[in-house]
Amino acid sequence: MRADERGSGPVLVVQHTRSGGPGRVGTWLREAGVDTRVLRPYDGEAVPEHLDGRPLVVLGGGFLPDDDERAPWLPATRSLVSQALADATPFLGICLGGQLLAQVAGGVVRAEHGRPEYGSTPIRLRPEADRDPLLHGLGATVPAIERHVDAITELPPGAVWLASSDDCPHQAFRVGASAWGVQFHPEADADRIAGWDRDQLAARGVDRDRIHARAVADEDAAVAAWSRFTRRFAQVCRARA
Repeated sequence: MRADERGSGPVLVVQHTRSGGPGRVGTWLREAGVDTRVLRPYDGEAVPEHLDGRPLVVLGGGFLPDDDERAPWLPATRSLVSQALADATPFLGICLGGQLLAQVAGGVVRAEHGRPEYGSTPIRLRPEADRDPLLHGLGATVPAIERHVDAITELPPGAVWLASSDDCPHQAFRVGASAWGVQFHPEADADRIAGWDRDQLAARGVDRDRIHARAVADEDAAVAAWSRFTRRFAQVCRARA
């Protein structure tokens, strides 16, 4: 990949927890010619004040978007999301990252809302996804791994609603031309489920072995869809540069 085919700077990736890294999304971005710089503020690394035109990815974590006491880097992260929206800088928010986008843009996120989702889940693409730069042509229903108890209850004004599931209406949406939020985890593979706490899952009535087996069965379809989705986001990043 020649330097002039790359963006002007690496995609900033905000990671909120030690186990919640960019996974295969980071790999797919790099394979598509887009470098990444992973920020680990939970480990004391500072979140920069300015994006300076760099695309932004915000990952998931066990916090609400305004859980500033437990995650004191969230105000700086919300500021970066606001900058991305104001400047039409490419943005992808995953799980908590998607909730951050919803809240910053004027939507509503509620704690412990609805039925929690764990493991591989059918994501239904809405008709609006047929015209979306990232989601078009992926199929009517695509599996993706979920792990959340909080949920977006109202999308931001003007957001394009792109996908839903049986237990969570707002699985994917877009704000403006280049900011996407998803509730599911395209970066997580089936093996990540094998490392989830078995007792914590059992306390919520979830059998880890069962949901792991389901994710393994769905892995090929998930990789086919979400690698394509990620490559398209990389194209958006390069075009913006």
